[in-house]
Amino acid sequence: MSEERSLNFLEEIVEEDISAGKHGGRVLTRFPPEPNGYLHIGHAKSICLNFGLAKRYGGKTNLRFDDTNPVKEDVAYVDSIKEDVKWLGFEWAQELYASDYFDKLYEFAVALIKKGLAYVDDSTAEEIAKQKGTPTEPGTPNQYRSRSVDENLQLFADMKAGKYPDGAKVLRAKADLASPNMHLRDPLMYRIKHAHHHRTGHAWCIYPMYDFAHGQSDAIEQITHSICTLEFVPHRALYEWFIEQLELFPSRQYEFARLNLNYTVMSKRKLLQLVEEGHVEDWDDPRMPTISGLRRRGYTPHSIRDFCERIGVAKRENMIDVSLLEFCIREDLNKTAWRRMAVLDPVKLVITNYPEGQTDTLFGENNPEVEGGEGGREIPFSRELWIEREDFMEEPLKKFFRLGVGLSVRLKNAYIITCNEFVKDSEGNVAEIHCTYIPESKSGSDTSGIHVKGTIHWVSIPHAKTAEIRLYDRLFRVEDPSSEDGDFKEYLNPDSLNIIKGYIEPDLANAVAGKGYQFIRKGYFSLDSKHSSAEKLVFNRTVTLKDGWSQQASKGGLKSS
Repeated sequence: MSEERSLNFLEEIVEEDISAGKHGGRVLTRFPPEPNGYLHIGHAKSICLNFGLAKRYGGKTNLRFDDTNPVKEDVAYVDSIKEDVKWLGFEWAQELYASDYFDKLYEFAVALIKKGLAYVDDSTAEEIAKQKGTPTEPGTPNQYRSRSVDENLQLFADMKAGKYPDGAKVLRAKADLASPNMHLRDPLMYRIKHAHHHRTGHAWCIYPMYDFAHGQSDAIEQITHSICTLEFVPHRALYEWFIEQLELFPSRQYEFARLNLNYTVMSKRKLLQLVEEGHVEDWDDPRMPTISGLRRRGYTPHSIRDFCERIGVAKRENMIDVSLLEFCIREDLNKTAWRRMAVLDPVKLVITNYPEGQTDTLFGENNPEVEGGEGGREIPFSRELWIEREDFMEEPLKKFFRLGVGLSVRLKNAYIITCNEFVKDSEGNVAEIHCTYIPESKSGSDTSGIHVKGTIHWVSIPHAKTAEIRLYDRLFRVEDPSSEDGDFKEYLNPDSLNIIKGYIEPDLANAVAGKGYQFIRKGYFSLDSKHSSAEKLVFNRTVTLKDGWSQQASKGGLKSS
């Protein structure tokens, strides 16, 4: 984090605590994901905040999995979460699980029963909801609330022993049915679930609720700053109530605004729908806002950390424009991506005065933005080339500085050429463009004295490799699909993926997944880590060179240029 910027409110809290000697000046945070899905860009903000805050003040961060719902959780999600956190560049102090504390949490529950602060309730979920009252009317006690301590202890032990089916009983805290905070109106602490747990197997058939497990897990680990998103503000009173009644380490919860990103959805439930209903390939589909999807698309850890730094830490919810995320990856890739040539909409160009069968070996820098160019690669040049169809016009417009009859351009890293004629096919499409080149105009040793305004990219036809090019765009065609009427899936962008065949320079056959490449004049691309092979090269477009979405959207279009 930059030392020059002003402190955010969480940093101010931590600095005040350190100055006051609270917790001995120690800082310990935690990142507590539930392993019921893949992490998304919103979780990245929380990861960067928790790990970054601890690092800034010489502290540590625990990775603790909130695995209290065996029905929805899986070890595959655990593994993906660990991979994402490491990929973002963070190391946790301890890898922990709420299930590590199941025995201790059970003891805590028994302690509350003995204090007369918890009871077993046989009511249905519907009855409990009704008994809790409304925000303007207090809740009403039922007959189970007056059960004796001994009866509650026996019933809770029987619940643990598996004597009752799912939903037959719950353990509730005896808190305050008249509290204006609905979360304090005798909240559920335990429910019965006869299900296999990914770590404890069938050892347990009762599982703690989030509100009971979370604060106590923080206290057990002696977390100094428990950072949550704003939706947990109403939960804070219950968090503190449990810790106070159990006389545990006084962990404290603090809340910040979650990340809301436009043109996508951030709900795990909705993302799961997209996967299960086949609207996307999987959780790591490059159109998804998941960290694994962004990684596969070609986003870098630095770009995501930079994005999280730029949006800052706020106390009020707001919608972040995805253009900022795209700006961050462009900034990073401009400095790190190697430049390569690829033709995505090809038309054949023949240099009529270049010797047939001859191959020239040219040189191109890997990255001209870096001093020294980061080395370079050899580029084969021949008589027949592929160029972009958009780089030629039959009747050139004024100030069209590319190819047309009588117009000259420079071929990138090569020679100046002049268009003499073109040939059409039987359907009236331009099939071949015939040009001549100036041998003395070779890049790096040009003695021709001729200057042209346009430069175009190309690929030598005899040496070109073919590749599948996946042009990704925004997943939804409206800014906030969750707020629109009807099913959010009705607003999916039909042009979010366009698959084409392209021709690439031969050096791209050596491309590696995770490395960014700028296809000159076309955008930033990354080798697909899932489907690409030596036999079939697949490249994903990470982002366009410029943000064309806003201009297209203003015209009623969908696709960015």
